[in-house]
Parts: sequence; C-alpha cells; structure tokens
Amino acid sequence: MRIAGAIKYIVAVSAFLLTFYIISQVFEIKMDSNLGKFWIRSQPDNAPHPTTKAPRYRCGISKICPEKHFAFKISSGAANVVGPKICVEDAVLMSGVKNNVGRGINTALVNGRTGELIETKYHDLWGGDVAPFIEFLKKIPDGTIVCMATYDDGATKLNDEARKLISELGSTVINSLSFRDNWVFVGGTGIKTKSPFEQVRDNWQQ
Repeated sequence: MRIAGAIKYIVAVSAFLLTFYIISQVFEIKMDSNLGKFWIRSQPDNAPHPTTKAPRYRCGISKICPEKHFAFKISSGAANVVGPKICVEDAVLMSGVKNNVGRGINTALVNGRTGELIETKYHDLWGGDVAPFIEFLKKIPDGTIVCMATYDDGATKLNDEARKLISELGSTVINSLSFRDNWVFVGGTGIKTKSPFEQVRDNWQQ
C-alpha cells in the first residue's frame, strides 16, 4: 500500500510539473507573438525616425532664403589673426582655410544672374598701393554682385577715388571707414539704391 501510494504521489507531482511546463511554454510563446505584433505595428521599417536636429540653411544663415535670392554670409577678419570668410549659395569663396585672403579689403565678385564666382582678390591697403585696387574696381563687369570684407586694416591707403567707386556700388559707410575698422559689404554694379547689406564695427569699440 505504501509503495502504491508513493507511486501515485510521484505520478501526480510529475503530471502537475508537466502541466505547468506545458502551460508556461504556451504562455511564453503567446507573449513573444504578441510583442512581435506590437513591435511591427509600432516600428514599421519605413517609419521616419524622430529628430531634434535643427535645420541647416545655405551658408549657415538663420532662416531659409527666399526664391530668386542668393544666400550669403560674410565675416570680417579679427584683428590680424583670423581671416575673413565669404560664403555665397553654400560655397565658401574666400577664407583662411582656402588660403586666398589677405590684409586689406578682400573682394569676391559673383555673377548677378547665376550666382557663380567670377573672381576673388585682396588688396593690401596698409602697406600696399591703392592704384591696383582702383583699377580692379573700375573693371568690375555690369550685373556683378560685389562682396567685401576687411582684414587687419582696410582703410589707411583708401583715397577719395577708391571710396567714391565703392560708394557707387551701394556703400554708405565707406567714406567714414577708418584704421582697422571691421567692415563687411555686399553691393553691385549699376545699383540704383544704397545697399542694405553693410555693417561696420569701429576699431575703438573692439
């Protein structure tokens, strides 16, 4: 009787364990299946991934440029250490990295219709001669956008003729530009009004 009872107990325990094992396996399979369906519903392969990255506009300006306009960003040089930078339509035209800037006034000429670069040049107006700069200004083709930025000193050798030629490009500041003033300007040949794209910081304020 004791042996028969023991056998019945072992069979009962085994049956319970087997039943529990089967139930747990079925439950686990169902959970995996449900989680898989949930994942597929929540994360489809073609779903866009959320992003908090701020949009980037041409030349790193703070807002999108309107149609039929050129995006540009110009910074003057910092003393005689950091060179100026001129960017138009997301293309860096002049910078210290490109090694095409120098002391004085740095100028980039851009086609007013296509936005394509025509020429870049800098003129030393502290230790150099103003005459080549005047000839350069006189030869700028009609319909050209003119971008300028000073580096170190861009005013010492400027004479009345050079200032007048830059004024005709739309500048209102050039006649008062002084030693080591930081100055940036965008104008153009044949402009009928004064350019709104001009800023100056007096040397004594730096």
